[in-house]
Amino acid sequence: MKKILLKSSYALLGLVALAGGLFVWFLYTPDPEIPPLSGIFTKSTIEVDGKQYTYRTYLPKGMRKAAPLVIVMHGSGQNGSQIRLETGYGFDRLADQYGFGVVYPSASSFDWNDCSKVGDFKVDGRELDHVKLLTLLTDKLIAENGFDPKRVFATGVSSGGFMSLRLAVEAPTHFRAVAAVSANLPVADNFKCATTGSSTSVMLMNGTEDPIVHYDGGETSLFGLFYKGGILKSSRESARFFANLHQIGDAPLISNDEKSNVERALWRSDRTSEGKKEVELVTIAGGGHGMPQAYWKRPRLLGPSPMTPNGPALIWDFFSRQSE
Repeated sequence: MKKILLKSSYALLGLVALAGGLFVWFLYTPDPEIPPLSGIFTKSTIEVDGKQYTYRTYLPKGMRKAAPLVIVMHGSGQNGSQIRLETGYGFDRLADQYGFGVVYPSASSFDWNDCSKVGDFKVDGRELDHVKLLTLLTDKLIAENGFDPKRVFATGVSSGGFMSLRLAVEAPTHFRAVAAVSANLPVADNFKCATTGSSTSVMLMNGTEDPIVHYDGGETSLFGLFYKGGILKSSRESARFFANLHQIGDAPLISNDEKSNVERALWRSDRTSEGKKEVELVTIAGGGHGMPQAYWKRPRLLGPSPMTPNGPALIWDFFSRQSE
């Protein structure tokens, strides 16, 4: 009997060790080093419809009045602090260099309430209005810090990327441009947003080996079990949707960077009633799920994690072009 118990104990310890090893292999990744930054990082709250939300703000030293503002949104089950870390503090670094403010809001629900009909958007049985949250939050930050209301931008990864696309179609007067990473638009049967016939400029940045948001479209999920978001369009179909909104019928201008395995497709029009509009699809060959950058390597569970290109820098370059 003792031998049986001993063998069972060894077997159990072996399973625990195997589970621990698999956890380390697939999920663990060390945090990036905090860079030397010039500015102030604060945590604040805002109340919308009786719900209190948390947001974190980074303001670089010497930031001038009428500076741009960039909203960075986290993925499913995360918060603003985590997306700051997982982008390698890339937007804070750029804020120091170019003099803009950064805000990292937290959704409070598991998913941001994006254009998809499928997702975990409710808290206490009530679906949260994140468009209202983000527009009121930008108004608050503009009033408090003097940001330029014509240079407010939004970006996000995964669920935060989906939310960026909702802002593009439902709040184009609040946001000059958006950039969605690891995100595509839902197909028609899964689409709940109210389109106005116009949009902001939009960048999509997606990897071809993303195991959750598939580059060529299809059901959003991890192994068919987690992070379900319904059926999505392909990355190129999503970009074409926004190009059509801007009435850009021409084929995109294609450029390739073989060093970082990146293809960039750019649709551009100078003829819209709101002025210049751009739609850019950044395709990362062999890339997985998440923001590419050099400071933090993503868990293996999310697919390949290339350290190039510098995703935040590409996004800021796109945003700054829209201000010209």
